[in-house]
Parts: sequence; structure tokens; C-alpha cells
Amino acid sequence: MDIIDEQTKTASEKQVNQTITDEQYQHRIEKIEKLKALGVPAYAKNFNRTHTAAQIAIDFEKLIAEETKVSIAGRIKTIRKMGKASFCDLYDDSGKMQIYVKADKLGEEKYEIFKLIDIGDIIGVTGQVFTTRTGELTVVAEDLIPLTKSLRELPEKFHGLRDVEIRYRRRYLDLIANPDVKKVFETRIKIVRRIREFLHGRDFCEVETPMMQAVPGGATARPFITHHNALDIDLYMRIAPELYLKRLAVGGFERIFEINRNFRNEGISTRHNPEFTMLELYQAYTDYNGMMEITESLIADAAQTALGTTKVVYQEKEIDFTPPWKRIRWVDAFKEFAGLELDLKAGAAGLAAICKSRGIDVDPASNAGQLMDVLFGELVEPHLMQPTFVYDYPTEISPLACQRDDDPDFTERFELFINAFEIANAFTELRDPLEQLRRLEHQQSLRDSGDAEAHPIDNDYVRALEYGFPPTGGLGIGIDRLVMLLTDSASIRDVIFFPLLRPEEG
Repeated sequence: MDIIDEQTKTASEKQVNQTITDEQYQHRIEKIEKLKALGVPAYAKNFNRTHTAAQIAIDFEKLIAEETKVSIAGRIKTIRKMGKASFCDLYDDSGKMQIYVKADKLGEEKYEIFKLIDIGDIIGVTGQVFTTRTGELTVVAEDLIPLTKSLRELPEKFHGLRDVEIRYRRRYLDLIANPDVKKVFETRIKIVRRIREFLHGRDFCEVETPMMQAVPGGATARPFITHHNALDIDLYMRIAPELYLKRLAVGGFERIFEINRNFRNEGISTRHNPEFTMLELYQAYTDYNGMMEITESLIADAAQTALGTTKVVYQEKEIDFTPPWKRIRWVDAFKEFAGLELDLKAGAAGLAAICKSRGIDVDPASNAGQLMDVLFGELVEPHLMQPTFVYDYPTEISPLACQRDDDPDFTERFELFINAFEIANAFTELRDPLEQLRRLEHQQSLRDSGDAEAHPIDNDYVRALEYGFPPTGGLGIGIDRLVMLLTDSASIRDVIFFPLLRPEEG
């Protein structure tokens, strides 16, 4: 009975809140009509802004001394009315500026317009700068123009927008209501800009490759499928740009990179979004050791530039990005963290038995490569908190990497782990077209056996290798996960402007 009463109460409260919202919405519509009656548009087409809040803060002494008039524009987030005078907090892209609105200074006609301004509205103000008794920089309004009428109320100032789903679903509102969210994305922008500058400084050139591909390649992942009507063919949203970037390397581009979206038809979690951003680069005449050096240098440089330090705190744990980072072979990682001597020749049956002995549930139909990934994820990854290169991956799970000369069961490949999740993947690139075809045929057999993530054969890529691919190192870095670490964000959704969500009902 209590539960029913509580449900009824909750439903009743929602109905009351909706009624209040509807009334407020209508009230603001009425204010638009009042503005029209005064000959004032609610949505102005332009405003000649002379200063931002930050520029006023920098130049305020000169502006005050010379009695310079400034024009500033932005969104009103608070209004404190005191009879014929009011104080407002106006926010633009650079910060906050207090606005002092007084009837005898603004004029009665303009003050009537101001009375129709609500929290959330965007306005333009012209006037002189002064400092209040408490020392706060303020613009006294000598002219005020409504620029955009907000029809919906902003979240309450002191509690902000806290509902996580609403924050992700209405990111525009999240950015308005929560200044710290905007700072995260500003840091993301700074990190990506610095990565570009770093690579340009090493003579890399930025390129673009297809988002829709006839053959989904370059990674082990399930693709999204679409259809091109004019050609009447199925196409795949790319899971990686890798094979096209390598084609460019064959064509003579010796240092190239791309920062762009990948799409993988996989689950959603704090570390996974089906649409995500990757940096992928290729450098001729180097190998995976060269890729380790560039990975360390690039990420440490991004941290130093964005945060001013290479030691950051992530979820209450300090992570030290200062090079050099720990390096450990894939098989040795099992020995160190799980006390396990892993025998790759044991095959799927032997690896499944190891999983069972360690209490790890697996699909009975899993192949050897899938079981290797499961074992690594369960037994090793949770221990890799500080930046760690795990290198020399099995050939079975590295179809595009060059084998080691001394042991063909392993490849010159590494993955970078930080805070127990993968940040980067790199190889000495496999360039032998005959060996590449053999491996792709093996992957195709796995695909034919039901492994939807196995790599299909790309005959044109093999043909490109037949023309000659110089010795090359390749690297991919997950930008979203890197930004998570450098902004202390618990979820990948916190660093993607518009993460994928189930559509709203109704």
C-alpha cells in the first residue's frame, strides 16, 4: 500500500512540475509578444560586440581610466533585482561579467525592456566599466538589447543539472548549467590541437580516408552495415582507417596521420561508445620500437601542454606519464601478474581448460585467439595501472603485424595500458603480401566459422602490398580514453559531446 501511495505521489509531483513548466513556458511566450508591442524583436540578427568578459578583465584599468564604453554579449544566468536597480551575471565563452542595470542610467523605455528579460536570455549590453565596493568588475548598462529569448528555464543555479541521462541527452543544457563540463571539453580541444602540432613538428601530414568501405578492415570488430542505393551495394562504416592509410604509405607518403571517427557495432559501457575518435599514424623506416618512443613522447607532451604536468590524478590514483614507461612481453605479463606459463600450442581446448581452472566462463565455441584475449583481459589487464607497454603479441591475434624473426608465434606488436584499459595499439607493419594473404585467409576461415569480428580478406590491400610497402611502424591511440585520463572523467560519455543513447520514448 505504501508503495502504491508513493508511486501515486511521484506521478502527482511530476504532473505538478509539468504544469509549472508549461505555465512558465507560456509566460515567456507572452513576454515575446510584449517585446513585439514595444517594437523590439526577441531574436536579433546581429550585435556589435567590442569586448569579451576576459578582455575586460585584462584591460579593465585602462578601460576605467579612459572611461571607454564597451559592448558585451552573453547569456544571463542570475538576476538580482532591487527596485529600480538590478545586478545580472552575464556569461560569454570567456567567462562571467557582472552587469549593473539602473532605471535612471538605462532610461525608462529601455528599463521596461529589461523587465521582460529572464534568466537564460541572451542580451547585448553597452556601457562603462567600474568596480563595486567589493572589487567586482561590472559594466553599467547604458544600452541593453535582447538578442535571444529563452523559452525554457535553466536548472536551478545552486544544484545545477545532476541527472546523468539528461546531461548526456541534452548536452547543450549540460554545458550551460555545469561550467566544469565545458572545461572538460575545452581540455579535450586543447589535447587534440597539441597532438596535431606535435605530429606536424615531426613532419607528419594529416590525411583523410573513407568512412564507408566495401571491406571492413584494420581491426577485430563487428561493423555497422549500410546500403548505397545508386550502386546497389552494401557498405560498412569503417572500424579503422588502417588499410587505407597503408595504401597511402605504399603510394609514397612516409609520415601520415588521421584523427577521425571509427564505428564499431559493440556494447556501450564507461569505456566503449560505438562511435569514437582515433589517432592513427604511420612512419616509414621505423618499427614498433619507434612507435613506443613516439607514443611516450606524444602523450607526455599532451599532458604537459593541457595540464602543465605529466603527473595526473585519475579517480584518486596518481598516474605518472613521465617517460620512460614500463615495458613487458605479453607472455611475461602472465607470469608476473597471474603466475601462469601460457602455452600457445595448447590450442583452444588447452586455453579453455586454463580459463575453467581460473574460474573464467567462456563460450565453448571460442577459438584460440578469442580465449587469449579473454585470459589477458581477466588475468593481466586489471594490474596495468601505470603506463605499460605490453609487447610481442601472439601471431594468432595479430593478423596485420610483422612476425618476430626469432619466434614466428609472436609479432612485433604492442598495446599500451593505463589504468587497466587499452589506450594504444601498434605494430611493425606486416609487408609481405604472400604472408598477409595467408593470414587473411585464416581470418576469413574464422569468420566463416561464426567469428563476426574476424578480419575479412581485402584483395585490393594485398595487391597494394605487391607493389612494395617500405619498412613502417604504425600506431593507433584512442583519443576519447586518453582524454578521460587527462580530465579525470569516469566515463567515456563524459568526454564525447553527444554519446549514443537509446532514443527517448514518446
